[in-house]
Amino acid sequence: MALTSLQQVDLEIAAVQKAASSYPKQIALLEKELEVFDSLLESERTKLVELERQKGALEQNISTEREKTKKWEVRLSEQRSSREYAALAREIDIAKKNNQSLGEELSELARMIQQQRQVLAQTEEEHRSKRQETQERVAAQKQRLADVDGKMAALDERRLQAMQTVGGALLRRYDAVRKKRTPALVGVLDPGTCLGCRMNIPPQLYNMLRTTLSYELCPSCQRIIYAKEEKEEEVEAENQGL
Repeated sequence: MALTSLQQVDLEIAAVQKAASSYPKQIALLEKELEVFDSLLESERTKLVELERQKGALEQNISTEREKTKKWEVRLSEQRSSREYAALAREIDIAKKNNQSLGEELSELARMIQQQRQVLAQTEEEHRSKRQETQERVAAQKQRLADVDGKMAALDERRLQAMQTVGGALLRRYDAVRKKRTPALVGVLDPGTCLGCRMNIPPQLYNMLRTTLSYELCPSCQRIIYAKEEKEEEVEAENQGL
């Protein structure tokens, strides 16, 4: 059946076009995933930089406090008044306790930095793996998109060949229906059920389809219809005649 062959090509063209329309969206989603991976990695790097900044500031603070304590200790040995001596000694004691607290805070920061470095190293490894995987998927989608032109060219050639075997009036009717409904051509099964809308056509119309092997329009869905069994028998007979 020439019209059936033409429709098969058109359905393949529609499938390729539908798939092709999804490729840019899939590529965009994959590239968005890459941005998420990059953002996560940058976040972990920023955390490490901030911890190291805090550590540097704390080390500077500790150094300043220690220098101040040393100066006070020198002054302490120079004090003659017991009252001033006691007051300065108290300040030195407070400063040493504060330095000890700062030292503990520094140790905790060092621990956090070490832990963050491990987290960052793991994140970088996961990032490399995930980025490579996603880039390969993006490349595959882009290749499929690039292949569409070749597929469409081959299908267009097949469609041109199929069109040449269909009568002009029938071809015009088919193209008009195809613009509104897909598939445009459907069979009708006994006792007259349209395979497009699943509605029953009038008995006299079904009998005409069977006896004349013609193409008509379904009264319900306006698709082109034909008596499925008879057309298949006609094709089989033609094939056997060959």
